[in-house]
Amino acid sequence: GAICTTRVVSGAGMAQITALLEAARALEGRDLPIIADGGIKYSGDIVKALAAGAHSVMIGSLFAGTTESPGETVLLEGRSYKVYRGMGSLSAMAAAKGSRERYFQDDTDELAKLVPEGIEGRVPFKGPLDQLVFQLLGGLRAGMGYCGVGSIEELRTKTRFVRISPAGLRESHPHDITITREAPNYGEPGWR
Repeated sequence: GAICTTRVVSGAGMAQITALLEAARALEGRDLPIIADGGIKYSGDIVKALAAGAHSVMIGSLFAGTTESPGETVLLEGRSYKVYRGMGSLSAMAAAKGSRERYFQDDTDELAKLVPEGIEGRVPFKGPLDQLVFQLLGGLRAGMGYCGVGSIEELRTKTRFVRISPAGLRESHPHDITITREAPNYGEPGWR
């Protein structure tokens, strides 16, 4: 996810879409749910995760900026942000033994002996959770409509993935324009 450093600290892990496709292939024919954990920046990422085989998605950083999420609200240069930290961040591991246990580091209380696998930062304040969820569900419905499917199961079985280039990714976002009015479901890449 957005605040996780496990892949660069430990060298373990892979891109979320690859992990989902491999997990779905390995679990085919078994009644075991797959959870997408990371990589959800836009509603379209939810569509892709479900199409790749996920039964549910974890959404951390997108929800971290909502009114209902824990964390201090701070004002910086006229904009509101919420402080957001990962369970593997140094501050979380210092504050809670459960965080240390998750990363197999519950044998010490010394900060210098902890090896964090996450960071603490801030995300833009987004307002009430229900408005964000409304936009995410709307994007999911739109994605399913563009794929010509009426159910998540159909989405999994009838979707075809196409690899795109970095130029194609840039082209997928608004370009050659200055956004003057923010949309409730989009911001510049990396906005959330």
